[in-house]
Amino acid sequence: MSIRDLIPHPSPNHGPRRIEGPPDMLVIHYTGMQDGPSALARMCDPAAQVSAHYMIEEDGRIFQLVPDDRRAWHAGASRWAGESDINSRSLGIELVNPGHEWGYRPFPEAQMRALVNLATHLLSLYPIPAHRVLGHSDIAPSRKQDPGELFDWLGLAMAGVGLWPDPRPADGMAWEKDEIARLLERFGYCVAPDGISWDAHIADGKTWDDSAEAALSAFQRHWMPTSMGKGIDHNTVAALRALVRDSGI
Repeated sequence: MSIRDLIPHPSPNHGPRRIEGPPDMLVIHYTGMQDGPSALARMCDPAAQVSAHYMIEEDGRIFQLVPDDRRAWHAGASRWAGESDINSRSLGIELVNPGHEWGYRPFPEAQMRALVNLATHLLSLYPIPAHRVLGHSDIAPSRKQDPGELFDWLGLAMAGVGLWPDPRPADGMAWEKDEIARLLERFGYCVAPDGISWDAHIADGKTWDDSAEAALSAFQRHWMPTSMGKGIDHNTVAALRALVRDSGI
């Protein structure tokens, strides 16, 4: 894509990145507001203290709010792969969509096409691995649902943005909850409260709890939405094992 396709709409809500090096994560959100102008206004309101690097309207228009080299305020309290300052190491893209509170709906073709173009451009500039193209719900599973189960993660991966599981026949066979928790954590999810490790969690006498359940739901929302609400099933297990193996983590 050309930089001429971007509509400048500067937000004051940003700061310096707190880590060395370029961003290595791409986080996708929905705005969760009734319309695009309202979301744009909020992300440019200093009192709101929220922002993103980009916002994509349903008709495909792309607004740039924060320069890539600055720390936008889109991730909030979140964790991935042991890291807690996700804002400092990521780029954030907001997709205009009312979200679960205001009438959640599929993302239009024009919007998805614009996302593919923008994300492909960003991936050409920064060392963002496929397994670190994530949703807000992945990095904050106890708080967030976006971009949600209607988002076309498969189509995005087929366009070369992100990762999609390719399980083998044996991948969905016998499992234990402890293995699933460890695989979720290995992939990057926070599966225990307060960001502690799964090993520390079980050493303290704890087992599968709300944090692990939230991580499982977030995983399903991204990679196996047909299994949402079914707990741990063979399709989820197969997808998780395949992703961990294929990502090389």
